[in-house]
Amino acid sequence: MFNKFLKISLLTILCNTMAVVSTNAQDSNNSKSIEAKIDKIISSLTIEEKVAMCHAQSKFSTPGVERLGIPELWMSDGPHGVRGEINWDNWGYAGWTNDSITAFPALTCLAATFNPNLSKDYGISIGEEARYRKKDVLLGPGVNMYRSPLNGRNFEYMGEDPYLASKMVVPYIQGVQQNGVAACVKHYALNNQELWRDHINVEVSDRALYEIYLPAFKAAVEEGKVWSIMGSYNQFRGQFCCHNDLLLNKILKKDWNFDGVVITDWGGAHNTNQAALNGLDIEMGTGTDGLTTSTKNAYDSYYLANPFLKLLKSGEIGEEVLNDKVRRILRLMFRTNMNPNRSYGRINNQEHIDVAREIAGEGIVLLKNEASFFPIDSSKKITIAVIGENATKSMTIGGGSSELKAKTEISPLQGLKNRYKNATIIHAMGYASGPSAYGRVIPSKLDANQLKQEAIEVASKADIVLFFGGLNKNHLQDCEGVDRKEFKLPFGQDELLNEILKVNPNTGVVLVSGNAVEMPWISKVKALMQTWYLGSVAGDAIADVISGDVNPSGKLPFSFPKKLSDNAAHSFGELSYPGDSINQYYKEDILVGYRWFDTKKIKPLFAFGEGKSYTTFELSKWNSDKKEYAKNETILISGKVSNTGNRDGSEVVQVYIGKLNSKVNRAEKELKGFQKIAVKKGEDKDFKISIDVNNLSFYDESISNWNLEKGDYLIYIGNSSNNISKKIKITIK
Repeated sequence: MFNKFLKISLLTILCNTMAVVSTNAQDSNNSKSIEAKIDKIISSLTIEEKVAMCHAQSKFSTPGVERLGIPELWMSDGPHGVRGEINWDNWGYAGWTNDSITAFPALTCLAATFNPNLSKDYGISIGEEARYRKKDVLLGPGVNMYRSPLNGRNFEYMGEDPYLASKMVVPYIQGVQQNGVAACVKHYALNNQELWRDHINVEVSDRALYEIYLPAFKAAVEEGKVWSIMGSYNQFRGQFCCHNDLLLNKILKKDWNFDGVVITDWGGAHNTNQAALNGLDIEMGTGTDGLTTSTKNAYDSYYLANPFLKLLKSGEIGEEVLNDKVRRILRLMFRTNMNPNRSYGRINNQEHIDVAREIAGEGIVLLKNEASFFPIDSSKKITIAVIGENATKSMTIGGGSSELKAKTEISPLQGLKNRYKNATIIHAMGYASGPSAYGRVIPSKLDANQLKQEAIEVASKADIVLFFGGLNKNHLQDCEGVDRKEFKLPFGQDELLNEILKVNPNTGVVLVSGNAVEMPWISKVKALMQTWYLGSVAGDAIADVISGDVNPSGKLPFSFPKKLSDNAAHSFGELSYPGDSINQYYKEDILVGYRWFDTKKIKPLFAFGEGKSYTTFELSKWNSDKKEYAKNETILISGKVSNTGNRDGSEVVQVYIGKLNSKVNRAEKELKGFQKIAVKKGEDKDFKISIDVNNLSFYDESISNWNLEKGDYLIYIGNSSNNISKKIKITIK
């Protein structure tokens, strides 16, 4: 009788609470009400039920409490689309027929748009698809910094600059969560390579930690109000990041007041005491073989399962530690699966396709365009040779956890055929990578020399050659779990391209990759376009830009070095990258990406923020609202963007600031503001960019806090880190 009454009363509590939950769950009155209800629920749970909520029950879910009507919590990869349904106990796909989705462009492409409004659209769309698939937590986005071009997972992240990543991640989170689906920002923190990711110990200064590697996570928490965070596999200062006292307890939960849930990366927990006491809330994936191999790795044997329960019952760990975890989990549930006001979601609808195509079009970066090679007039009766496996290879499969089961995927070749009805398009594969396989390389069975000769013959017959090269999402390419082994293009592409140029110099390169590559042929080709992994409508989006229907406006979110040793991490030798398999030292400190190139006067192949257009722009009438500023004030930079060409287009005004005669080592300049502005041909538009003076501070290790230096600063206004139109000197009092 008592249990029956308890169940009825708990359900009443849940219903009453749900009635006042708003979609964002931030209203203070509602929050107080929810917290009071959570108190009552916690008091009604057994210790066994509470512990069960802290660890997985399947590959992608945690248990609820059936007797009280508390639902299971369901999660899904990934940042570019909702992953196909996985089996309960193993990594095999479940074989569902109703789990195909819209594949959105990779986050490198999103970052390249420099358009936070599109990031919001991206978040809303992918959140709707996750909601339709009945997912409560979407495992993404990723905001680890681009430190090495060999990192296999760079394509999932938002580039090398913490300010850009911060500005792009916040609207993405807000868009996802307005659907009642939690974003889960990852991988916290310092997971900047895949090689030895499961154990490598990262040593980095406090200054680099706070200035480079944490800002995007901090923005996700403080501005984006993200509901969950995923820990990273690696160690930091001798402690695994999924239960790292400094990262989780002190910085995340105390300093940033994070009120959400910390989830392990799958298999990221290693110790019960540390998992219990150092800030972890939900443990996923330990053992990674679920129940299929032995009971040793069964869910009840997870670190936060029976071993945790034993320590609680013995009194070695106080129950208040468990209650804090359960409170956070229930709070997450009230925001997601126990929120009656969230939408039903949508999937594979035209609006999502349109968003994916717009992001892809705005993210494509034109890097070279000699003699106006691009755009190629779609009305002309010409012969176009499309050469390269990347013109036809699916890029939604592979890559690890971000692989997708797209309902449709339009290849670049198909997109060009759809657009160029009057042209003769001939395709040659040219090179072959072999089938996609996660965790191993499967060589192609095709004859490489025959493919090469066929491509050369096709190129010799064409008016124009479009070489689709780059990387793919196979093992040792842009793929989770392991880094690239070389900086050059794989599968003999460099040699093939040189042979093609001998028979047809009218060649443009379309790179499909999530990473920078070496380009020994760059001076010989007419044009170069960086197109990323673009998802469901890749081919149409590429054709949009190649034909000129869309004027390219993307900007590089990371620098392309000429050679690998020019990259900061690699310039310091193996202990800096990849480490000795035990420890790794970030010897470049704060000088990551363009900060390194600018400060050390090393010319990159292509610079951060660089990207051309089919029209021309001029920046003028630059000004700051005054010349002297104090702490807590706002610097207002204004000016004019003029479209001096013959096409409508968009330009990204970029504002960098550097300290003159600093008392500490600093980068020459750092991105502190940007604005993307659409300007019609022959017209101009004003821009205004606001910068908080406090954001000019550096992290002062001597006081373990931020320090705003007095003195003179230079404001750099331009359209890339290496193309500055104006410098303005200001003084901080």
